[in-house]
Amino acid sequence: MKQKKRSHILAVCDVEVEYAYNFMEYLNRKKSLPFEVQAFTGPEVLCEFARERPIEILLISDKAVTEQVRKLDVGKLIILSEGVHSPELDQYPSVYKYQASDAVIREVMDCYGAEKLALEDVKLMKRAVSVIGVYSPVGRSQKTSFALTLGQILAKERTVLYLNMENYSGFEELLGEEYERNLSDLLYFARQENTNLVHKIQGMVRSLQNMDYIPPAIGPMDIQEAGLREWTAVLEQIGQNSAYETVILDLGDGVSDLFQILDLCDQIYMPVRGDAFSAAKIHQFESLLRIWDFTGVLEKLQKIKLPFHSTSRTGRGYFEDLVWSELGDYVRQLLRKEAG
Repeated sequence: MKQKKRSHILAVCDVEVEYAYNFMEYLNRKKSLPFEVQAFTGPEVLCEFARERPIEILLISDKAVTEQVRKLDVGKLIILSEGVHSPELDQYPSVYKYQASDAVIREVMDCYGAEKLALEDVKLMKRAVSVIGVYSPVGRSQKTSFALTLGQILAKERTVLYLNMENYSGFEELLGEEYERNLSDLLYFARQENTNLVHKIQGMVRSLQNMDYIPPAIGPMDIQEAGLREWTAVLEQIGQNSAYETVILDLGDGVSDLFQILDLCDQIYMPVRGDAFSAAKIHQFESLLRIWDFTGVLEKLQKIKLPFHSTSRTGRGYFEDLVWSELGDYVRQLLRKEAG
């Protein structure tokens, strides 16, 4: 008898009703998560549902685990633990219940992504992903501020993933955060031809308002050593097997195969400045594109001169203020003009 494929469902079961539904609401707001989310407040209804629609990930409170639950054919059962649970549940991985929801889902996806899964079982119905490049050969052009502003504004209407590909991003210092996993790890997995990259990504992502981002690489060597093969693998996995509709590449000069990666983009924004040195650098960059036969990149380039912006806040507040700054107004006007 042919085994029925598991639906792409993440089920949350907790006898604490408020927690179960609040967590489901959080997951449903996180549109980039490549799962349909279902919440249950008791094992009986859960088991009845699972007989009709087999579950890929079951995140369940230790208090809700019964013998019937253990017999369910689920892809991965993960215990939602309050800190201490019965030793008989030690055979299952667990995550601590009373922490931030984004931390819970990162641990869940990291655990799920640790196992190699058959991608044909988890294909998504989705629109094609749009890849937007942001690059400038000119220094101090507000390139990253523009990319972050663009990403946060676009994320109000669609699912967006931001990738910072600079030698030095400064994110940990600016945001006051420490990251266990970052872009360096993702590039390592891509180099190993890991077919489960999309779930590795979900185990790493953080959010700025509605925009997801992968913590940038810890050092410049990881960016400089990654070539077209690794970046193509990452973008292909995102395009084929994630819920993201837009990927923003914040490109720095340390990126190998820069022109080839720019050629992968559907649209490229180039912040510029008005001084003579900046104009000369842009002319040299465009000349090289012609010499090396990357005229397709030239056709996608859109030069933009950005307004100065200021904010009194630091940390996460600085990033959020970008949306309502002069730069945010500029980006909204730019997007309205492009929309027609």
